[in-house]
Formats: sequence, structure tokens, C-alpha cells
Amino acid sequence: MNLSGIDMTQMTENADLEEQLIDDIADALAQRGFIHLQHLLPKWLALQLMHEAQRLAAFEFKPAGIGRNNHQQVNSQVRTDSTLWLRGNSLTQQAYLDWMEQLRMGLNRRLFMGLFDFECHFSHYSTGDFYQRHLDAFKGRSNRILSSVFYLNPHWSESDGGELLLYADEQPSPLLVVPPEFNSCILFLSDVFPHEVLASHSDRFSIAGWYRVNSQSSDRLDPNQ
Repeated sequence: MNLSGIDMTQMTENADLEEQLIDDIADALAQRGFIHLQHLLPKWLALQLMHEAQRLAAFEFKPAGIGRNNHQQVNSQVRTDSTLWLRGNSLTQQAYLDWMEQLRMGLNRRLFMGLFDFECHFSHYSTGDFYQRHLDAFKGRSNRILSSVFYLNPHWSESDGGELLLYADEQPSPLLVVPPEFNSCILFLSDVFPHEVLASHSDRFSIAGWYRVNSQSSDRLDPNQ
């Protein structure tokens, strides 16, 4: 299926739900700082993203690094997944970026978060891959404000592993265990919740993303990635 063949009536119906969905997300972020969502995107878009991730993983994904920009390095003691940044190079990627842009504008209207940009990448965890406990941002040292992980695994079962564990501060026990189920998503404040990805026992695909504020100046965009 390609996007040009999508039923426009279906797309309109999904759009009608968007404002209520943004209301629910904004309320949860204001009250708890995170939200776990099921069936986030229209099914056609989730399926397209799944197929694209699976197709590109074989020849375009690269070992994931830690750190940013010139300070990024691969460290297999910390994480072992592979990634590919979404640039809007396909209709499918652009549809996802457009969807997340709607969410950015909606959250800014409701919560005045000052989000100006969204960056994201496909992630692939093969058997044995993991990501140790970490924070996506440190207060005052990063422009990443809100993290998102969207899952692309239609037949996931508990034996497949790869759950994301979300922690409250330095607590040893997780606040939330997030199974990487198809078309589900976790959103959380980047500098508040440490998290980790348990070792996967089968191929696991997702899209990790971050909403950012401009910490440089009012007329100059921060560099991404």
C-alpha cells in the first residue's frame, strides 16, 4: 500500500480525533510527566512505517552512538542497537513527521512548552541488543524537552523482551514497564525520567524522537542530532 492509495475519508475521521488526543496527552504530561498510548496513529501509517523500517534496516541502519554531534561515539557497553534518522525522504516518513508536528503545535498551545523542533530515528534491536539506564537530557545541559518512543512490532509477546523501563529519579524499581507493542507510544519529559531498554530476544523496531527548544538564540536554530 502507498499513501496515494489511502482512503481520504479514513484520514479525515482520524483527524477529527486529533484535538481530543492532544488534550489527553497535554493533561497527562502536566499531571504526571508521561503518558503511555495505545493505537496512536492511523493503522495505515503505522503499517507503512513498520514496512519501511524493516526494509531499510538491512542496508541503511548504522550502529547507534551515545552523545551528540561531534561528541557522539559507539559504546557497546551502553547500547547495541542500530539506527537511521528520519529526514522525510519518503511519503511515509513525511507523514509521520507531519503527525508529530501537529502534536508539537497542539502541546505548545496547551502547555506553552516552547517546543520548536522534532528529531527522530528508526531503531532496530536484534537478538541480545539493549540500552542501559540513562537520561535523554540533563537539566540546563540539553535542549531536548520531551521524548517519544513509537513501536512497530505487530506480533510482540512477553517472551520477545525489549521492554522499556521508566524510572522515577533514582528509584531502583521501575515506575512503568512499557511493552514495545505495535502502534503504541510512550511520551515523557526528557530530563525527569531515567529509562532503559531490556535485552531483546527477537527483532524489535521503534522510532525514538525528541521535541526540542531553541537554547541558542531567537534567530538561530540549534543543530540537531
